[in-house]
Amino acid sequence: MEKKPQKKPLNKAIALSGAGLQMGLTIYLGFLLGKWLDKQFHFSFLTETITLLAIFLAMYSLIKQANKINE
Repeated sequence: MEKKPQKKPLNKAIALSGAGLQMGLTIYLGFLLGKWLDKQFHFSFLTETITLLAIFLAMYSLIKQANKINE
């Protein structure tokens, strides 16, 4: 059986903080996209809908990255 080299805790913390920044950016860009689409198509629900989808996408991405880091 082959041993995998252990990642240092500091490296894991840096990777997870980068994932958190990516999560925030994804949500913010989803908000901006929804706001722009609301203005273009004269709707009032796209900002909330796309922001919510961006939150789910960001959470999914964060969980995948956290699982990959902890392997």
